[in-house]
Amino acid sequence: MLVNSKTFYSNHAREIDRYRTSQDESLHLINVDSQYPNLKYEKNVVKMSFNDLTEIQKIIDTKKRFKLIVVTDLFELSEDIHYFLNLVNQLLEKDGKLLITSINPKWNRILSYFEFLKLKNKTNKRNYIHPKKINTIARSSGLELLLTNTRQIFPFRLFGVGIFINRLLEFLLFYLNLGIKTYSLFRPLFNTKKTESKSIIIPAKNEEGNLEELVNRIPYFGDDQEIIIICGQSKDDTLGVANKLKVENKKLNISVLTQSGKGKANAVHEAIEFSNGELIAILDSDISVDPETLVDFFKIIEDGYCDFVNGTRLIYGKEKDSMRFLNVIGNISFQFLISIVIKQKLTDSLCGTKIFRKNYLDHLKDWSNSSFIRDPFGDFDFIFSAAYSGQKILEYPVHYRSRTYGSTQISRFRDGWKLLVYFINSLYRFNVSK
Repeated sequence: MLVNSKTFYSNHAREIDRYRTSQDESLHLINVDSQYPNLKYEKNVVKMSFNDLTEIQKIIDTKKRFKLIVVTDLFELSEDIHYFLNLVNQLLEKDGKLLITSINPKWNRILSYFEFLKLKNKTNKRNYIHPKKINTIARSSGLELLLTNTRQIFPFRLFGVGIFINRLLEFLLFYLNLGIKTYSLFRPLFNTKKTESKSIIIPAKNEEGNLEELVNRIPYFGDDQEIIIICGQSKDDTLGVANKLKVENKKLNISVLTQSGKGKANAVHEAIEFSNGELIAILDSDISVDPETLVDFFKIIEDGYCDFVNGTRLIYGKEKDSMRFLNVIGNISFQFLISIVIKQKLTDSLCGTKIFRKNYLDHLKDWSNSSFIRDPFGDFDFIFSAAYSGQKILEYPVHYRSRTYGSTQISRFRDGWKLLVYFINSLYRFNVSK
């Protein structure tokens, strides 16, 4: 049976979509001999020879920069990897990403047999490129590796049956990385510092006694900041207090919204739609996390160290009664499952304080809309969609304070079965071809 290049490259095209949105300006560099299909929505496609990089230099001379650059069937054939990476890095925006797709070295010998038996088109000799080893070379070119995965163990259509076989093998054998195609995502290692506009979202329900202290302690970040308090249906006067703070603190640019749906996740999403800042912070209204730490949260992103900052409550000692024992056990269990799914070790995914770039939100929407079961808490959609789309995630340790007013609004174990299904669905999505 001949390897169906059309099927192989169609699957490859869908996999690339994981890392880009319709809003991003992307560039696709493709080997001139590749059988990659011509796609209407790919505006910037350059077909070139692996040993002639003048096409890249021409783009550099135009001063045009891209949010995402994809390289297909070039890197493993390159005769000067370091020079190639240096050139491509010059085409990236400061917060851009480089996706290098190459042949999995585990398949080199098998593909050589395919070529010998005339089951595959013959290609030039490929370099042995292991993603983790290439990271040391990439760093010398000002790039760092964010993630790597493989796809397509069974690259045959077989009247549709092959698609099922391929997805089954990918899901069952994901840990072994046996796919023919390797995807390695990089970001610029050193970024220039930049001050960006900020939106601070505060979901509030039954938090009348906390709001005034919380707002008074939020640092002032300048005229281009906004605070959005979104109020759920409360038994106390949360909405009244929020409106009072809006009138009394005009300098802080406070907006007060009334939540139309239910749950924290819904509140956050409604507030995000209303926000205008380039950077978005989610800050719980129970003052369990010191609002003063927002200065450091924002600085980590503005200094270019990452795309997404997640608070972690499990580094420092916790105040008495700040977290129930069952919640501590639940957090440890969640982290074990999360590390398997996203292949990164985070110490705390359920901390309510998270900061990210607004231009990442298209990835969040794609993730949420494509899930057949909703995240019961709201925290996991942020973490999983960020990891899935290749955002660099860092953690910032916070001191976790006990409440002085009200009680927790969330039950971590009430929707446990939904959470288990959510994790299985996420594991499938992370490791199976689109």
